[in-house]
Order: sequence, then structure tokens, then C-alpha cells
Amino acid sequence: MDLINRILESAKQKQKTIVLPEGYEERTQRAANEILKNNISKIILLGNKNNILKDADKNNLTYLKQAKIINPETSDLRQKYVGIMTEIRKNKGLTKEQAFELLNNPLYFATLMVKAGDADGEVAGADNATGDVLRPAFQYVKTLPGISVVSGAFIMILNNKNFGDNGIIVFADCAVHPNPTAKELAEIALATAKTTKAITQMEPRIAMLSFSTKGSAKHEMVNKVIEATKIAKEQQPDLLIDGELQADAAIIKAIGEKKAPGSKIAGNANVLIFPTLETGNIAYKLVQRMANAEAIGPILQGMAAPINDLSRGCSVNDIYNMIAITSNQA
Repeated sequence: MDLINRILESAKQKQKTIVLPEGYEERTQRAANEILKNNISKIILLGNKNNILKDADKNNLTYLKQAKIINPETSDLRQKYVGIMTEIRKNKGLTKEQAFELLNNPLYFATLMVKAGDADGEVAGADNATGDVLRPAFQYVKTLPGISVVSGAFIMILNNKNFGDNGIIVFADCAVHPNPTAKELAEIALATAKTTKAITQMEPRIAMLSFSTKGSAKHEMVNKVIEATKIAKEQQPDLLIDGELQADAAIIKAIGEKKAPGSKIAGNANVLIFPTLETGNIAYKLVQRMANAEAIGPILQGMAAPINDLSRGCSVNDIYNMIAITSNQA
């Protein structure tokens, strides 16, 4: 069974409830229809019920009628969510009137559904910018205990099965935080370990990447990676992690044995943690395009509950897969 099928089967067994705030958007509707048809997850669509059901009839989306449809502007949940919002943002001076107004925005309403436990996760971004999707998430769901930074991981599926676990490697951070500190980089490594287990069922073997391997170069950027590795080990002593390692030492056995003899990770990594966003983003795009690899993501990690952002150019299949991934994170 390939990775995507494993993700779908795992989501099917979990039966989590995922809220889709862009319930009016056609690709989202089509993806939701397929999710419900294949019994992958439970779905909540936000929007005008009559309009969504008309769309379902027009586009022959038979299974969409199984979704729970909620209009944020008229829902009975508004009063409960206003209480949560004003309590969380009381130091910011948020009033009840302002909270009621924010809840007219489906992105805020969806986030409050997740915060209140009325949904297990959220997927959005087919018709909204990343900043608009993440702003309510940062304000109300916030990050996991002990994690101060949100990051984005990509699952890379390579044609060459000699790398990672049968061609599967997880890259992070490739999407969110430009220049993490050593502490933040350690948090990214820990969050990526959790993502790797939840989504791929692989046991993470984490390489903290640099342009140096075990002291071959001296620089403050190398020191950051060394310190991040130390912090991560202190926080999770049983974690399989090593650094600093150059990319070739991390993924090629012969080079790993030569440059970092005795390392359990060198030449055997299935998780690559990049020192900055620019290196991670450049690397995943090069691998995706030049090696014709499949890149699944970005999968947002570090949040207290799963909220994932889509590209506005996403396909129906992208949304479908991200709903399944979010179900596995929940």
C-alpha cells in the first residue's frame, strides 16, 4: 500500500470531523463530496445551506448532502464562541460586538469550532490568502504546549527508493518561519517528528542540516544547528536525531559513514530539518522539479489543533488529500 492510500485508510479508521470554511467554493465542494463518498472523514461546510445544496444538485454532488452545513451568520453556536473569544482576547480589549462581527467571517467561525472541540481540524485556503487563514488560528487555537513556532513540513515522495524510507523523506521548515533561533529550530524538529509519525507512520530519523558535518566548518550558523540539536535531545532524549550534518552525509550511507562515523542518523535520515526557511523552500522545490518528486504539503505543525492552509491554485485532489492528512493530525 502506497503512502497516500495509507493516509486515506488511517483517516477512514479515525473518522475525524473536518470543517471547511470555504463551503461555497466548487473545488472544496467536490473534494468534500469525494471524502464523504469514500467515508474518509466527517465534513462540516460553512455557508448558506440553500446555496450549497443548489450547487450540489447542479454539479451532481450527491454525497455532499451528507455534510453538516452551518451558516456562521445565523448559527446558535455564535454565543458560545463569543464567550471563548472575549476571554482569550480580553487583554487585547476585544468586545462582544467585535467578536460577533468577526464570527461572520467563516475563517474565524471555523477556527472557533476547532478551539471549542466542535470540529477536529480545519482546511482552508483555496479561496483565501495564507495570512487570512492563519491569523485567527494564531489568535485562538495558538501553539502546542512547549512550542512557540508554527512551521510547515512537506512529505517528499521520490522515485529513487534508496533515500529515506523507501523513497519517503519529510522536509521542514519549508513554508513559514524565515530564520528560526536555535530553540525554535529544535521545536521545529520536535514538531516534525510528531508529524512524521502521525502522517507517514515512519519512525523519524532526524538530520539537522548545515553546510558543516561534525565540526568541518566553523560559523555562527553552524553553531545554531549544533545548539538546536542539543536542545531537541534534552527535551526528547529518546528521539533519533543528529547534527550538524551536510545533506549528503544525512542521506547517503557511504558519505555518512565517512563524515560522521558512529552516527545512527548519518546516511539513514528520513527527516531533514533545514536551518532557515530559504534553504528548506529552495530544496523542496528543486527536488520536486528536478527529481520529479511528489511534494505533499505544506502540512502546518506546531498548532494546538490541526489547521491546514491550501494553495489558491490547489486541485480537488490536493484538498481531498489535505483533509485526510488533517484527520491524521487530529
